[in-house]
Amino acid sequence: MTQETTICALATATGGALGIIRISGNQSLQILSKIFSKNLVDAKGYTVHYGHIVDKSSKLKPQTSNLIDEVLVTVFRAPHSYTGEDSAEISCHGSRYIINKVLERLIQEGCRMANPGEFTQRAYLNGKMDLSQAEAVADLIASTNQATHHLALSQLRGQFSSELSHLREKLLKLTSLLELELDFSDHEELEFADRTELLTLATKIENHITSLAKSFETGQALKQGIPVAIVGKTNVGKSTLLNRLLKDERAIVSNIHGTTRDTIEDTIDLHGVTFRFIDTAGIRQTSDTVELIGIERTYQTIEKARIILWLLDEAPTVTEQQEMQTRCEGKELIIVITKSDKGLTVKNDSSFFIPHSSFIAISAKYDTDLSPLEEAIYASANIPDISENDIIITNARHYDALIKANESLSRVINGMKQQVPSDLLAEDLRLTLSHLADITGGQITPQETLNNIFSHFCVGK
Repeated sequence: MTQETTICALATATGGALGIIRISGNQSLQILSKIFSKNLVDAKGYTVHYGHIVDKSSKLKPQTSNLIDEVLVTVFRAPHSYTGEDSAEISCHGSRYIINKVLERLIQEGCRMANPGEFTQRAYLNGKMDLSQAEAVADLIASTNQATHHLALSQLRGQFSSELSHLREKLLKLTSLLELELDFSDHEELEFADRTELLTLATKIENHITSLAKSFETGQALKQGIPVAIVGKTNVGKSTLLNRLLKDERAIVSNIHGTTRDTIEDTIDLHGVTFRFIDTAGIRQTSDTVELIGIERTYQTIEKARIILWLLDEAPTVTEQQEMQTRCEGKELIIVITKSDKGLTVKNDSSFFIPHSSFIAISAKYDTDLSPLEEAIYASANIPDISENDIIITNARHYDALIKANESLSRVINGMKQQVPSDLLAEDLRLTLSHLADITGGQITPQETLNNIFSHFCVGK
């Protein structure tokens, strides 16, 4: 499915030494030949050509009056190109004037500017990749750490697509057998699909889909950064710790109580995973209206965080322990004893015990024992080692489709247990297949959905 129009766009960021302009479509080489000092109409794919971009296509030998730039042109022939169409890339100097002039000449000769993501959209429409792989291109460009880079590469290489294809094959076989029974509905005694085998397989597939859907929480954390709340009383060292972790004076440090009145947020990378640290307002009794708002935001941050660093410079009261235990239920809690340089020690004994919490003593002021704290934070995230072969869901659209597929499959399983007629089972199996196909675009996907997906890409991709 080749597009009729030929498109062009800058594929690199402006301001660099070089710029790459992409062209794709049936007339790519014909249009390019009109502005290039060589005729590329019969050029072979995967070849690079040195020449000049000129103002007048009728003059092939460059002159001072019509020369725009010396360039290298790389030619790609359909279907062996990124988009599946004839295409080319012009490598020119990175001057904004030169880039705009080259694009202007291409448009004058018949190109149009590409829409965001249109090159990748054409690759999808021409069968060069499925929809989940196309979305992985955007994830790869946006990856900010080793983990998200590996996940995007895995999806781009088709690991997720292959997994879904395997699941769909099994479901399709069973759906076909159930529908065959419907063709012989006048013979009620005929049963082509063994119900025990179907139930076993459907349950196994349901468990697999559930596992994939559950990985979305980890995927989102890796993509957006794992939220870590730094909480405690005023002047306990929260802002100092944030500055030490970031290796930057990000937060104001003062011996005046209540200096931090709002959340301050920044990220660091630990072992290829991004952690989002949020410094919060100190918790204390106060009548200051603004400070009270800050303390309320502290509690909201605790609720949203995955890991809590509770900073202490003195032993907490029983009430404080109970409140923190309640607020941190279901989260990873690390109790950080600050100002160890002053000799404070608090032990996890009978007088101070919060289940599933760990203790670390540091001195943020003197950078003492920050490395063990960082290791404890990373360990608390419970992130598996990510390789390019792992499948972890990071896309909300994929997660939604998996949830819907699981709901349909659950109806199949419950229906078999209740001996529901084959036609109803077959309909729910068809729905399951349809929801799984939505992820890869294995069926006709509405144009509105495609436009929404590719609109988030950069123009040159």
